[in-house]
Amino acid sequence: MSEIPGDLKFLKSHEWARVEDDGIVRVGISDHAQGQLGDLVYVELPEIGQSVKAGEGAAVVESVKAASDIYSPVSGEVVEINEELSDSPETINDDAFGKGWIFAVRISDRGELDELLSADEYAEVVENDEH
Repeated sequence: MSEIPGDLKFLKSHEWARVEDDGIVRVGISDHAQGQLGDLVYVELPEIGQSVKAGEGAAVVESVKAASDIYSPVSGEVVEINEELSDSPETINDDAFGKGWIFAVRISDRGELDELLSADEYAEVVENDEH
């Protein structure tokens, strides 16, 4: 299993959230999720300025196997999208926790971060997935 960065928070549905120094929350899917999906061929990004709600679909990734909704871990406004993914969706396969981020949100309620799983709690979810 790949290393799960300790500075991230997670949803059980395998999205991660990284709180940046400026309070913006960067969102992506875990290395485990991209491995389950297989080779990604398309990413439908949200619109900049779009409002998202915690736990609701904000983007879609499609692989050769399936299409999956990407849920926002937090509520707020989309302030940045990773446009590189339009031409290179496989960036998520190559670097799920880094260059493969999908969108960034200006969070409206920082308390929502407390509802997310820690890296250790998420590791247990992944372990249970594999058994």
